[in-house]
Amino acid sequence: MLKTRVITALVLLALLLPSLFFLPQSYWAALVGAFIGVAAWEWGGLLAWSALARRSLGFVVFVLCLAISFFSPDVIGVSGVDGAFQPWVIGTYGISAFFWCGVMPFWLWKKWPLATGHAGVLVGAVVLIPTWLAIVQLRISGPELLLAVFAVVWMADIAAYFSGKAFGKHKLAPSISPGKTWEGAFGAMLGVVLYGMVVRFALAMERPSLAMWAGVLLLVTAISIIGDLYESLLKRQAGIKDSSNVLPGHGGVLDRIDSLTSTLPLVALIWLLAVKYGS
Repeated sequence: MLKTRVITALVLLALLLPSLFFLPQSYWAALVGAFIGVAAWEWGGLLAWSALARRSLGFVVFVLCLAISFFSPDVIGVSGVDGAFQPWVIGTYGISAFFWCGVMPFWLWKKWPLATGHAGVLVGAVVLIPTWLAIVQLRISGPELLLAVFAVVWMADIAAYFSGKAFGKHKLAPSISPGKTWEGAFGAMLGVVLYGMVVRFALAMERPSLAMWAGVLLLVTAISIIGDLYESLLKRQAGIKDSSNVLPGHGGVLDRIDSLTSTLPLVALIWLLAVKYGS
């Protein structure tokens, strides 16, 4: 299993890193759209749809991403950051932020089942479309910003794993994800804040303030944990271990981006507002 995981990870890195640094923005948007299309196909599995319906959902989502890129090239960064700041974009991120920060804590508490009809598709759209948009837009200023955000989520996962292994005694959500502990969650927050402070001083960042910077890091970490728990809940309710097996050793695309679906739209919203009104 470990060998398979390593090989899959190396193949993904060989595909994604050159694409991240060298593809034109329109091609990057299409590539990310393909990944999100696969995630939508997996979402159809969580809805217990037929094979044909799942493929149709994945195709429709992929075409929707292409259509946005074609008809609104400014949104994907063809003309820079200014073109990316549009009312419907801010509204999309706002809906995502409300879903993850306002609705999701209650969803996890009540353990609501995912509807299998139009409501389930709507929830999938709220989860996946803002994620695609954020991955595309956060690259506009350069791949370094997007990688830095990825690193925050990775740091949270790594710190949570090791702190949970070393100190974990109190279950965070035993009926959803028995392996997660409060000690792991606090370790994730500490790890991300330390990482963020190193980045802040290495780049000599003066804005935002130190307190605000720490607050944003803690918020992003908490939301990443919520995203992880949400997919765990959906898989448990669907009676499956992984969202699919398209990534041998890793499960599916949703399994790899569960924390990103909750964090990236929020980070993109903060970034756009900071660029627009921060100067």
